[in-house]
Amino acid sequence: MILSDEKVTHLSHLILNHVKHPANARLKAEEVAVLREIKRVLSAELRVDEEVEALVRRRLASYSRPLAEGSPEWETLYRKTFEEEMRKRKKL
Repeated sequence: MILSDEKVTHLSHLILNHVKHPANARLKAEEVAVLREIKRVLSAELRVDEEVEALVRRRLASYSRPLAEGSPEWETLYRKTFEEEMRKRKKL
């Protein structure tokens, strides 16, 4: 899933606000540095998802019997293959 920079920034602010919510929680770094790190991690995770999605689509397209995208069989194979690839990358 591709998110705009504005959406990633918004999500990073939401995450930071959630982390700071408990009154006894304190950041050991500047908020700007924490926001930058949250954005970096979100972007990296989204890149991994995009790479895996492209790989899964190529793999499903290479089957000798063509599958109609969106069909129940395609959806099942897509989900299973996606989860398998994510497990290989130790992300799921």
